[in-house]
Amino acid sequence: MTTLRSVLFLVGALAITVPFGFLVPLGRLFGSEPPFTLARLYTQVMLAWVRASLGIKHEVSGWEHVPKFPVIIMSKHQSAWETMFIDSAFPSQCWIVKRELQWLPFVGWGLIAIRAIAIDRRSGSSAREQIVEQGAERLKEGHWVTIFPEGTRVAPGKVGRYGVGGALLATRTGTPILPIAHNAGEYWPRYAFRKRPGTVKVVIGPLIETKGRDVISVNNDVQNWIEGQMRAISPERYAVS
Repeated sequence: MTTLRSVLFLVGALAITVPFGFLVPLGRLFGSEPPFTLARLYTQVMLAWVRASLGIKHEVSGWEHVPKFPVIIMSKHQSAWETMFIDSAFPSQCWIVKRELQWLPFVGWGLIAIRAIAIDRRSGSSAREQIVEQGAERLKEGHWVTIFPEGTRVAPGKVGRYGVGGALLATRTGTPILPIAHNAGEYWPRYAFRKRPGTVKVVIGPLIETKGRDVISVNNDVQNWIEGQMRAISPERYAVS
């Protein structure tokens, strides 16, 4: 049944992604905001399809921490699920992504349309400066900025290296950080075709202030909060044998 559901999901996901792959870029013909609106609609439709086909639901705590002004979202990264959830649930966002993602058909076209910041992670300091320069521009334009500080998907119970790009942007601009923890990887494993039904637990944290602070302490606060919540969400993953 799990395999059948995963096949069904894939067929439906392609049917949804292809038309939106054209609609999101075409939205730019009508101004700067329509691509963001269409991208959010795409992820909302996809999440509904995820629930219907795969039986993956979600419950969220911490909505009271979400502000009315643009901030920087920094989230745990375990699967593709959270990319859809974050885009569907928060205001217009500029994503910081791997440059290679823009080369993908349909999805990549959408990332270009919403002016995602596509970086070459191998370029080190130049990538960080790109994040700061372009991220500051997007924040001034009223867009939120979303980044996965670990840079790539990590398996449940694992911790990746938290890059400082997001914290650098936050401290340079004095923008608060909204941290997010979740256990989507339990039901949608990274790089896995087969997904299993369940309820993803999402926790949205209180804002982490950055004005007048140094990059390292901010980055440590983000990591400590996210990883502390991960241990609360999935204690069995961190149990000492």
